[in-house]
Amino acid sequence: MPADPTSHPPASVRSLWRLRGYLRPHRWSLVVMFAVSLAGVGLTIAIPLVTRAIIDGPITRHELAPVLPLGLLALALGVLEAVLIFVRRWVQSNAVLGLETDLRRDLYERLQALPMSFHSRWQSGQLLSRVTTDLSAIRRFSGFGLLFLVVNILQVVVVTIVLLTMYWPLGLVVAATAAPIVWLSMRFEKAYVVVSRRVQDQQGDLATQAEEGAVGIRVIKSFGRSDHMARRYDEAALELRATSLDKVRLSAKFWTFLEVIPNLAVVVVLLLGAIGVGRGALTPGELVAFITLLLSLVWPVSSLGVILAMAQEAMTAAARVLEIFDTEPDIVAGDQRVRSPRGHLRFEHVHFAFPDDPDQPVLRDVNLDVAPGQTLALVGATGSGKTALTALVPRLFDVTGGRVTIDGVDVRDLDLAVLRSLVATAFEEPTLFSMSARENVTLGRSDADEDDVLAALEIAQAGFVHDLPWGLDTRIGEQGLSLSGGQRQRLALARAVLAQPAVLVLDDTLSALDVHTEKLVEEALSNVLSETTGLVVAHRASTVLLADRVALLEHGTITHVGTHRELLETVPAYRDLLAADPVPPADPDAPTAAPRAAGRTAGASGAPTNEGARA
Repeated sequence: MPADPTSHPPASVRSLWRLRGYLRPHRWSLVVMFAVSLAGVGLTIAIPLVTRAIIDGPITRHELAPVLPLGLLALALGVLEAVLIFVRRWVQSNAVLGLETDLRRDLYERLQALPMSFHSRWQSGQLLSRVTTDLSAIRRFSGFGLLFLVVNILQVVVVTIVLLTMYWPLGLVVAATAAPIVWLSMRFEKAYVVVSRRVQDQQGDLATQAEEGAVGIRVIKSFGRSDHMARRYDEAALELRATSLDKVRLSAKFWTFLEVIPNLAVVVVLLLGAIGVGRGALTPGELVAFITLLLSLVWPVSSLGVILAMAQEAMTAAARVLEIFDTEPDIVAGDQRVRSPRGHLRFEHVHFAFPDDPDQPVLRDVNLDVAPGQTLALVGATGSGKTALTALVPRLFDVTGGRVTIDGVDVRDLDLAVLRSLVATAFEEPTLFSMSARENVTLGRSDADEDDVLAALEIAQAGFVHDLPWGLDTRIGEQGLSLSGGQRQRLALARAVLAQPAVLVLDDTLSALDVHTEKLVEEALSNVLSETTGLVVAHRASTVLLADRVALLEHGTITHVGTHRELLETVPAYRDLLAADPVPPADPDAPTAAPRAAGRTAGASGAPTNEGARA
């Protein structure tokens, strides 16, 4: 995949062909679908031939007896055709929905497996449109377009051969209509693939703006920028509308020609057929059968526009989906495991630069040793690299030089599932999910019992969950925005504590707590940190006191390591940082709105998030 998500390879048949593996589990369903469809084509041809036999036989000879059996035969063929259509659609729905489900599951798993460097480059709306709109386009073509593209082309070819056999002059008229259809289809394909891609990309951009508007609604309202954001959204929507109209105009022109061509052929055939009957070269029954067969081609030809448009959209969608599948993760899982983990954490000559800016190193020659059961506080100014350093432990990013080890094993050699069971992180800006408080807390340890959950909540001073409308079973709401910033932090801390990791990383986790609550949390945390290895990003002196040792990070390098007292006495830069400790906020945990009972969701309050900020 290109480094720039907005640049993309051209869509082609090859894009769809590469996804053919998703059809293999449903191959027998596809065989049944094609067989039934081909049988339907045969019945479409047989019914007009029976009609010819009725007209040229008993009707011409004025015989009543043969009319009934031939009429019943025609009726039986019609009923059989209807049954075959039902069977095809029933088999088709199961196969196509299964294909879409498999593709959606694998795409989501791929997104989960891709590293942070990928997600930092891509807009969430672009990813969302690929998981929803693009997969729907692939499903529609795989279940409807592909089948009828083959069947309709086959029907046109077979019916044309039958018409040539019945009366070749009129058959040539029908065959001659293929030339302008092929020419128009080729021109349509080249133009439509471009505008289709543009529409799908703009839909992704619009989805991003809609999501940002929903998640950041409090920021927008607090700054009185609702009109501004509405104008931005309206501009994007109007741009999408203009492109969509270009797409519709292109399709309308093509479909109009496809409607006109077969209808012109019908007029010509009626005229020449009547002349043929008058001259005795054609029987009335043959003319009726000929017209009926010709009319049976109107739908396959006119539907060609819809099917080709569907094919182009599916090819574009497949190309967009493959951009994700083709992305090679820059974090490759190892296969080692740690037996009886103790949590001995070491940074050995670590260098790091973000993948999108490799020439600007964030960390330079970092060396740290955190013994099992020891807690190290990281102190540094904003932008010194603290968050980047903590992100290297669970391999949210990989080092660009040196190594990080746990119990002597390079984290890059560890199985990712094992590594992330050894390390738990609570971030400054916590992410909660649209699920119950219990599910959010047990996300890192699904087998935790009730006593463990309650103990973790007590350590994090998150007892407020018991006062929610349904207690722990209250649905938190999307992004956890129904809670205050301090409440979200405490739930995230409880989640990290409940995981019982060998290494606990706290990235300024207590920043939104008031002084009283922070003191209670720190007292409870001190017991937890005495039994695990702790790496704590700290901005407050009170948080630093949790640590056995303190490391001062300046401009991406560890300049001093020692106890809090030692650094306070000997390092002026350390004193200056702690002297700049801001006055604690006044109880940010007080909700600003009453709890909502609707949807089993707590009341709305909290601060806007700033995920992905680099400290």
